[in-house]
Amino acid sequence: MADSDDQTGGMSDGLQVELFHPESDREPGDTNIQAAGFDIHPVVFPVALAIIALFIAITILLGDTAASAYTWLFNTIGDTFGWFYLLAVNVFIITLLYFAFSKYGNIRIGGVEAEKEFSDFSWMAMLFSAGMGIGLMFFSVSEPLYYFQNPPSFFGAEAGTGAAASAAMAQTFFHWGFHPWAVYGLVGLGLAFFSFNRGLPLTFRSIFWPLLGERIYGWPGHIIDLVTVFATLFGLSTSLGLGVAQVNTGLSYVGGDMLGAVNIPTGTWPQVALIAGITLIATLSVAAGLDGGVKRLSTLNLYLMFALLGFLVIVGPTVYIFGTWTEGLGAYFGNILALGFFTGTLNEAANGTPTAWTVFYWGWWIAWSPFVGMFIARISKGRSVREFVLGVLFLPSMFSTLWLSVFGGSAMFNSLMGNGQALATYNEVGQTVAMFALLEQFPLGVISGLLATLLVITFFVTSSDSGSLVIDHLTSGGKHDVPRTQRIFWALTEGLVASILLIGGGLTALQTAAITTGLPFALILCLMCYTVYLGLDNEYQILESEEFAETIQDLSERDDVDVVTAGDEMVTDISDPGDDTATSTD
Repeated sequence: MADSDDQTGGMSDGLQVELFHPESDREPGDTNIQAAGFDIHPVVFPVALAIIALFIAITILLGDTAASAYTWLFNTIGDTFGWFYLLAVNVFIITLLYFAFSKYGNIRIGGVEAEKEFSDFSWMAMLFSAGMGIGLMFFSVSEPLYYFQNPPSFFGAEAGTGAAASAAMAQTFFHWGFHPWAVYGLVGLGLAFFSFNRGLPLTFRSIFWPLLGERIYGWPGHIIDLVTVFATLFGLSTSLGLGVAQVNTGLSYVGGDMLGAVNIPTGTWPQVALIAGITLIATLSVAAGLDGGVKRLSTLNLYLMFALLGFLVIVGPTVYIFGTWTEGLGAYFGNILALGFFTGTLNEAANGTPTAWTVFYWGWWIAWSPFVGMFIARISKGRSVREFVLGVLFLPSMFSTLWLSVFGGSAMFNSLMGNGQALATYNEVGQTVAMFALLEQFPLGVISGLLATLLVITFFVTSSDSGSLVIDHLTSGGKHDVPRTQRIFWALTEGLVASILLIGGGLTALQTAAITTGLPFALILCLMCYTVYLGLDNEYQILESEEFAETIQDLSERDDVDVVTAGDEMVTDISDPGDDTATSTD
């Protein structure tokens, strides 16, 4: 393999290239077409573009029929394949935990010479902003309020009671906790390992090298990357559509109902206009690249999130919030195994929760996973497998439960012990207004409402940024650096697809796009569990080989090299003795 940063997934030439990279004369993007400011894969880019254009044309031609078609497809997939979604995601959790706590946990992403590219804080900010920002803003109040009135049958609680509130928080924690981050973690680990440790293109096809070998550069690989493009695009469009619906409602509610100053129209066409405006903002950040645009905006998102979170903790029912968090975690952990396998098949009164909520979420997370996983992979070089898994799986999950407790718990407080206005407004207007109706019940509601709207907008921008960078990788044959024109093109395409979905069927169309593209990906991810295992096992065998031991012995005799080992004597880091980043993983 070639030894440049662009061509080997960022690895320096040295041990990793010599001992770990596969024997191949292929390079990422070596067959690309470069013209008109684009650097594109000759198959993936044009085929993806043609199918996307066909989808747009069909949706427009169907007109009003599109909405009913999306509804039928959503229900059909949920009712027929819901069991498979639930089973698959549980397998992903078990697989990821095995990788972390087995002998493979000490393997370093990028090889023993790799160093971290981003600080821990920046890493967490970027992965969380990319993963769930818009969704948490949209559902953190509306979902608990829904369950409060329609308790999941699994818990057997009576609607409108404290037991219903406890069930609502546990069910919401379940949807936003370990399960989605296990999907992201599995995909991210696979992409990072085969790109940084094997020098293969940073595309989904590379994960299947242990099974396909050189065929990843042929049609089997093309098909894998094409499916990845569609899943990424439609999963991202779902989030963007939800986000812009909330921005539209937020601006209208704050400007009209709370301030009485301006009447901002709501509906499909105002939301399409908002998508156009925010997408133009996103293109500026996309053009700035990962370090210039995405990193700074992701960090800004985190600060804004902490500001809004801290504000409600202070002015809201503080003790009640933390009590809700504690009780919700207890109910979540106490039922996580049963919830993970609950399809409602044996419960005639399952009230639609598995299909309407859980299956949608699981399909959304899986469709979203190529985008989030690839983005996490791109920023995770230099971390051990164990550090990667624990960081991706546990920290964002726990922060999500805290966020849900602050906003969802405050909504429960208002419903059970307050004036119930947040719930009443939710029932009257819909779930897009739930966040703003809640903030209105506390001091400085206008300011916090505007802050929430700004936060959704910045999440929209960072999601579009990250998605554009990821699709660029896929449609350029796995090259890390693509022309600015190409990044802008995909940012605009994402906005266009989100707009078409809104016009064609509204929220149902967005949800259908997520679970439809997520279904084939669930199958691919199941197979990916095995290919990642093969890759990690091969890496471990090389690290334990005599050839590697002899090489390390030669390096250890030099004064300018430090060799760090784990407790089992497996080498985990090789660095300059003046570099204080080298630490044992024992």
